Amino acid sequence: MQFLKTLFWALLVGVVVAFSLNNMTMVPVRLWGSVVADVNLPLLLIITFLLGFVPAYLSLVTVRWRARQRIAATERALADLRAAQATPPAALAPGDLPAARVVPAPAPAVTPVHAVDAPVTDNALGEHPITPGTPGTITQDRS
Repeated sequence: MQFLKTLFWALLVGVVVAFSLNNMTMVPVRLWGSVVADVNLPLLLIITFLLGFVPAYLSLVTVRWRARQRIAATERALADLRAAQATPPAALAPGDLPAARVVPAPAPAVTPVHAVDAPVTDNALGEHPITPGTPGTITQDRS
């Protein structure tokens, strides 16, 4: 495999050198205002290629580095979990028991007293009381 990589890079360098030798012409490049620079065409192409390649390559390297760091952290956490699961808990002697803590119980919730238990009337004047359990009464679910 290393031979194929070396062969590929040698062919690529050969193509770039052959292109450069056959195209050694000066190209005028307008920079800003009235400044014009005469640059060799192969040098201009190499600079343009590097301006596009280097930022993308740096981005790739940082993404791969972050991914490797996350994978390593995940593998360390997994190894720690496996080690913790593999070791049995140490048996406690009777004198090693932790002291009991007294935790106060929460206060009971206050339930409001509703007028459901009292007779409900039909109208605002209090006539015709309705007894609980008859149709049309409001009952409270006590479950």
